[in-house]
Amino acid sequence: MKFSIIISVCFIVCCSFVFQTTESELHIKFPEQNSRLEIDGFGNIYIITENEIVKYNAIGILQKKFSTKRYGRIDYVDAMNPLKILVYYKDFQQILFLDNQLTETSNMISLEKLGYEQASLVCSSSNNSFWLYDKQNNELSRFDAELKSLVKTGNLKRILDVDIKPNFLQEHNNYLYVNCPEEGILVFDIYGTFYKTIPLKKLKEFVVVNGDVFYYENHNLKQYQAQTFNTIEKQFPDTLIKTVYWQNERFYKVYQDSLVVQ
Repeated sequence: MKFSIIISVCFIVCCSFVFQTTESELHIKFPEQNSRLEIDGFGNIYIITENEIVKYNAIGILQKKFSTKRYGRIDYVDAMNPLKILVYYKDFQQILFLDNQLTETSNMISLEKLGYEQASLVCSSSNNSFWLYDKQNNELSRFDAELKSLVKTGNLKRILDVDIKPNFLQEHNNYLYVNCPEEGILVFDIYGTFYKTIPLKKLKEFVVVNGDVFYYENHNLKQYQAQTFNTIEKQFPDTLIKTVYWQNERFYKVYQDSLVVQ
């Protein structure tokens, strides 16, 4: 999943998590087992299935639904901008944007018409733009709302001398985080210039908050601190939990058939 979000995080003392939340526990039943999850900066929750997106507000009240079989399976949703939600249909190499009412805001964007037949990953970017990773050329590209090319990195395999195999993109505070499980997280600035590598490997997903990386591993929610290079963690002994996110000052505990928010 994908979680480019404006997030507020608690202060951490003595290398331990300190969480404070006054809101009551919230339960949301998934329409299908193993549904996917996206959360925006307002705390809105998006439950994603094969070809449907269901939106709940921060207190669990159903808001809107978007459903269509015209474009095939929904591969990825990015709600970094809650007013312009990116929906990616990888099988057909197409991108759709929805507004906050889950209404289509523009025509479907064909990446093939832009010259990309193997765009394996996409994500939202600032100023209504978006990133894509072209597997064929090992290249990151950024386009604006009018589909004008803003950035092309060139072949990253040649530039970095690394055979990258990314599985996830996320932009945060004008930096693009490219997750390469075998190499770590490659960080680029908004102009496509390589900045650094964060030495976290074998990750499937993560959330970046103020430069720190939050990820769930071995029943622990972990925080890699960008300034100190330390990792601190909070344990979740419930073995039925698939993953946990800390966003909007709340825990989002994902189970196979439901979501619990604390």
